[in-house]
Parts: sequence; C-alpha cells; structure tokens
Amino acid sequence: MTQAELDRLVAEIGEELLARLNVPKAVRGEGLNIPEMVCPDCTQRCVQTCARKTREIIAAGADRVSASEKLNRVESAIARMIDHTLLKPDATAAEIDTVCREALKHGFASVCVNPHWVVRVARALAGSPVKVCTVIGFPLGATTTASKKAETELALRDGAQEIDMVLNVGALRSGDTDAVKNDIAAVVETAHAGGAIVKVILETALLDDNQKAVACALAKIAGADFVKTSTGFAKGGATAADIALMRRVVGPDMGVKASGGIRSIDDFRQMAAAGATRIGASASVKIVEGSGAAGGY
Repeated sequence: MTQAELDRLVAEIGEELLARLNVPKAVRGEGLNIPEMVCPDCTQRCVQTCARKTREIIAAGADRVSASEKLNRVESAIARMIDHTLLKPDATAAEIDTVCREALKHGFASVCVNPHWVVRVARALAGSPVKVCTVIGFPLGATTTASKKAETELALRDGAQEIDMVLNVGALRSGDTDAVKNDIAAVVETAHAGGAIVKVILETALLDDNQKAVACALAKIAGADFVKTSTGFAKGGATAADIALMRRVVGPDMGVKASGGIRSIDDFRQMAAAGATRIGASASVKIVEGSGAAGGY
C-alpha cells in the first residue's frame, strides 16, 4: 500500500468514526485531525508550525489572528491577519521597536500601541502595508467627548490608521444613550475624516445583556466599524455568549472583536464560531500553543 493510499484509508476511517460520534461535518477538518491532541507530534503552535490548523481557525470566522512578539516564521496569508499588540503600561522604546521589526518581517496586519508610541511606530512602519493602531479613552472610557476627539485628532496626525475607543460605560449604565452615541459619533467622524477605522470597546464585564445590546446598536448607529468586548483591564473579558449577542445585534457586515481573557486555542475557536471577526490577546502565541497562560489585552 502506498503512502497516499494509507492516508486516504486513515481519512475514511476517521470520517466514519466522526460520523458515528455525531460530529458536525463543518468541524471535522481532515479525517481525525481536528482537536490538538490527535495531530501527530502536535506542539500546539498553530500559527507558527501548522498552517492547516490556522486556516481552520480563519475558516471558522476570524479575519485576524493576534500574536505576541515571540514568533517564528509564519505563512504570509496568516500573518496578514495578525494584530501585533503591545499595550502594557511599562512597555519600553526597545520593546516597541522590536514589535515593529517583527511586524515588518512577518507582514502582520497592524501594530497596536498606546498613543505615546504612535509617532515612533508610524516612522518604523512607514512605506509598509502594516497598519498603525492605537487606543483612545483607554482603558476607562470616562474621559470627555472633547478629550477623545482631541486624542483621535492627535493620533491621526501622528500616523494612526486604526482607532480603538472605549465608550462611556458610566453614561451607558445611567441610561444616557444620547451621550454615548454622540461620544462614539465624534470619534468616528474624526477618524473617518482621516481615513482611519474605529472599534468601540464596550467593556462587557461591566454591562448586562440589555446594556450590551444597546451599546452595540448605538455604535452601529454612530457609524463605527467594529464593536469589541473588552480592554482586558476590567474584572472579566470576552465570552462566546457576549460575542454571539453582539453579532446578532450588529448583523453580518459590522466587525466584532473578542478581547480580554482569551487564553487558549479552545477559547479562540469558540469566539470565532460565535461570530468574532478579530481576536485580541497579548499572549496570543500562548493561545495557539494551548498553554493557558494568562494575558491582558
């Protein structure tokens, strides 16, 4: 029996076993090679060493895959979907330079940093397709609309191309929907005028389901491009239930980003399956390795 015939036989046996276990066809993958534990010699380093498995994650609905600074060479099509993120408050200039070099080397979609570093990142990425992303009103969202608008204007001037803003959580919880909508709209108007997209961070851990739905609706009405679960600095992060709720409210055309507390490849897949089109995590390589290590953003 040739290797090709053996592989085909194994795949057929695997397909029969999965059918008898009532595993849906949509998640069967190639034969038995769907969960991490059955891939021969699997190291659970999907983005870095297993392009097939990463493509499965993408096929489930993710259009970007986050990764931290410790990456080996990855497939270019996958790298273009990765947000390379460094938002820790004690990040140094040297660390910022490192993530920029890695983003250029691997062709990541963006580098996301705090506003102080936007000029440095924009210079490092100049002339490349890698986007510059920053955060506004981060992480509390309780600054004034005028402050958020000014922050956005400065970020655009410094070279930002993607804006992640935190909505006014207290105003939302107080029922002041006009204030929340106007707050988002001011940032959206400013960002869009400068050619940048806007992701609205809801901080879902502080909201009930009705408030989450209202926040999503307000973000959509205000013209935002994405809704996003969390900053990663609150008492909780993303859940599959929250992502599903957000997706139902905003519909199929608006982006939904899961971030905060995503620590494993299983979490990642659950978020993508629930409707997330981007995933954010500081320990993203550990996510695909399945280490379960804690992460922030």
